[in-house]
Amino acid sequence: MARLQELYKNEIKTAVAAKFNLENPMSIPKIDKIVVNMGVGKATQDKAVLESAVDSLGKITGQKPMITKAKTSVSGFRLREGNDIGCKVTLRGARMYEFLDRLVSIALPRIRDFRGVNPNSFDGHGNYSLGLAEQVVFPEIDADRIQHTHGMDVTIVTTAKNDDQARELLRLFGVPFRQPGGRK
Repeated sequence: MARLQELYKNEIKTAVAAKFNLENPMSIPKIDKIVVNMGVGKATQDKAVLESAVDSLGKITGQKPMITKAKTSVSGFRLREGNDIGCKVTLRGARMYEFLDRLVSIALPRIRDFRGVNPNSFDGHGNYSLGLAEQVVFPEIDADRIQHTHGMDVTIVTTAKNDDQARELLRLFGVPFRQPGGRK
């Protein structure tokens, strides 16, 4: 069992239930899935950029990425419907907890001038999104071997009813939120 999964079962679950007065164990918020997305706009001109992104995302998540395709054509971007434009991975279960553990304890502290993640990036339904500028912050990626740096979006989907429950849940998991009054 993953370290964070065990922590959730033993400590976080009871702490969240106590803070929000939740008697029903099914109403206690939990992390449902984590979606990691890499949009690669340059993939329309150079297929090697997309292959590099798929390889990097596969190493980071430990799961084979799904290649995403353009839904509509946009002539200004030289984009046709059906072109490969990125890749994504949906993590659940033990892999999800392992990825969250590596994100919180290893990757985020390696970001230059890191002061915490934005505490207001919730969508109103208890889901949290954050963006990373490059994939080099993960130790699985060898910085000397990459030709293209790719940013990625990480969305943590929870079963929380509101943002306050989700914020408390993620705080107990160790997500380093920026302090109020800090740099934006």
